Amino acid sequence: MLLSEIKTFLASTETLLINLPDGTPVPAHFHVTEVGEVSKTFVDCGGTLRRERVANFQLWNADDYDHRLHPGKLVSIIEMAEQQLGLADLDIEVEYQGEDSIVKYGLEVGNGQLHLTGKTTACLAPDACGVPEKKAVDLSALVSSGVCTPGGGCC
Repeated sequence: MLLSEIKTFLASTETLLINLPDGTPVPAHFHVTEVGEVSKTFVDCGGTLRRERVANFQLWNADDYDHRLHPGKLVSIIEMAEQQLGLADLDIEVEYQGEDSIVKYGLEVGNGQLHLTGKTTACLAPDACGVPEKKAVDLSALVSSGVCTPGGGCC
């Protein structure tokens, strides 16, 4: 989700609700403690120089149960970051406290709410570093051939 997309969404909603990937809601009294830009410059395993830039939101659960972040307030925080940092219309990455460490998520809209989405790693140069391509295996063919059947001892 881009910054422009969240601003459009926030303009059309009265309540800010965010869900974790498993559907658990982020507590309603969360705060957005940071809106910023994160830049990453790196060389992938194939030797290609890469640059990434994302808009970063950090969510925090305070012990302040009497206050709730309203959509208009978040828009004003985003606009301050755009003005003061020159923040471009970038993809949003959200940091949220996991069980042991900060976890990074993507962000999307669904059913009138915001949803944190899981992020994964991947090899950016599989052809250069020799990672074999994963091939799908049709397990139904193994069962119909009799090679692997329930109780057959193949696994």
